[in-house]
Amino acid sequence: MNHIILIGFMGCGKTSVGQRLAHACGLPFVDMDDVIRKEAGMEITEIFDRYGERYFRKLETEVLKKLSQSQERMIISAGGGMAVEPENQPILAKMGTVVLLEASVDTLMTRLKNDNTRPMLQGGELRTKIETLQAKRKSIYESVCDVRIVTDGKDFSQIVDEIRSIEKSKQP
Repeated sequence: MNHIILIGFMGCGKTSVGQRLAHACGLPFVDMDDVIRKEAGMEITEIFDRYGERYFRKLETEVLKKLSQSQERMIISAGGGMAVEPENQPILAKMGTVVLLEASVDTLMTRLKNDNTRPMLQGGELRTKIETLQAKRKSIYESVCDVRIVTDGKDFSQIVDEIRSIEKSKQP
């Protein structure tokens, strides 16, 4: 299958870009966090509070496996830590084009400063949390992705156009 899977750090624009890309391509859009919320019947923060990160990561893997079975091409927004799980990496590789959306720490600070829905950023100084998590994930994101797009200073339509032009260039 040739899904387009958007990966990257929290706040890089996966959901917003994904929705617009799906609309532009006439494809369905799936936000993995929305699927998890619906299936678990609770918010992501509640899942983390009640069951912890390991349990949440297992739910992500289950959802990814289900999506990988879909024959209908779609745009998928993955959670920020999903690609870091070793079990998920070969699944992603077989699903289609993995697009890494990147943003600088300053951009992420602006986008995430008032967001209290992200369990991995709770407690402590936001900049330090972002820098630490980004440093841990950067090389993994880069090894998993087929395409890297920097989102700093770009509006959604520019990012969507970049992804679409890359996809067109890959077609025979």
